[in-house]
Amino acid sequence: MSDSVGVRGTLLTAIAAGGEMRTGIRVASVLLITALTAAAAQVSIPLPFTPVPFTLQPMVVLLGGAALGARLGMSAQVIYLLAGIAGLPVFAASAVLPQGPLRLLGPTGGFLWSYPFAAFVAGSLAERGFDRRYLTSVAAMTCGLAIVFACGVTWLALFARPAGTGFDAALRTGFYPFVPADIFKVLIAAAIMPSLWRLLGRDGSSA
Repeated sequence: MSDSVGVRGTLLTAIAAGGEMRTGIRVASVLLITALTAAAAQVSIPLPFTPVPFTLQPMVVLLGGAALGARLGMSAQVIYLLAGIAGLPVFAASAVLPQGPLRLLGPTGGFLWSYPFAAFVAGSLAERGFDRRYLTSVAAMTCGLAIVFACGVTWLALFARPAGTGFDAALRTGFYPFVPADIFKVLIAAAIMPSLWRLLGRDGSSA
């Protein structure tokens, strides 16, 4: 059977030899992506013109979704948000934005809320073989990234302040400054998945 687009399966199931995965493997994989998301948040660069910092989180969210699949990828990000709500220091360090549940109501809340949905979409497309080839992997990652930006910008425009910031201001503070770097991150992330499949001998052209 060809591993081209349309064939269901994730990198995690392939690594587990395609058999029945034990619950422990699933749990460990989900917790690993959760931990990597929290670690990526600590690689944070504050920008003077926006409350939204530059982080590596979107790349981890999309890769995690693609590697684990829709449900497990989404679960990893839900656990990440729950850890933040519980007060664990998993969100990006900030001198003005608090840790804990209030972070989800602040200007970066829309980006954070988007992570489970972005992971689900990237994972769903990966389950259909989109991560086996570079161009379709780019498409899957781009769909996930679009959700991150759509949620983040909408939140900034409508809910970040009592009266919102308006979409023009939201685009200036939450979209335009990040597009070049995030496109670069997507291109890198999209290259990682087909490379891992090739290491397993299951690229888009192999049986």
